[in-house]
Amino acid sequence: MFKVGDYVVCGNNGICSVQDITTLNITGIDKNRKYYLLKPVFLSGSTVYIPVDTADEAMRKAVSKDEALTFIHSIPDIPLIPLADEKTLEKTYKEYMHQNSCEGWLKLIKTIYLRKEKRILKGCKVTAVDSRYFKLAEDFLYGELSVALDMSRDEVREFIVQTIDQ
Repeated sequence: MFKVGDYVVCGNNGICSVQDITTLNITGIDKNRKYYLLKPVFLSGSTVYIPVDTADEAMRKAVSKDEALTFIHSIPDIPLIPLADEKTLEKTYKEYMHQNSCEGWLKLIKTIYLRKEKRILKGCKVTAVDSRYFKLAEDFLYGELSVALDMSRDEVREFIVQTIDQ
């Protein structure tokens, strides 16, 4: 069970803070069912309600500072995504996004980055699918790591590059 003040990763909302554990006073909703009230860190003005009894399926605890640092040091060893063909590309990208994990997002970033480089060298444009999923994966990964490391998302990107270059 999560506590008020915890940071969690919640599906398409990314990194969120648990603001409250409450019931909802809405017609047709069980008045005794408890919900986590979440505030997405990087989606100002948004509020998310997740039932406490199904929260394990929808969200997970965000990584700690130590876990984030260990993860960053392991980046060179994290493999690329094996891509079958262009037809199943988006399906594969979605599967990795839905893993809702730093490792899954990083695999997407590394794989798409190298695909983009190859396409550019061949004189081809970067695909819209690659661009969309690259941005999504970066936003989610850097968002979670920024909270763990108490840095901005841009600082996280630079920190990763510096750490890997050492």
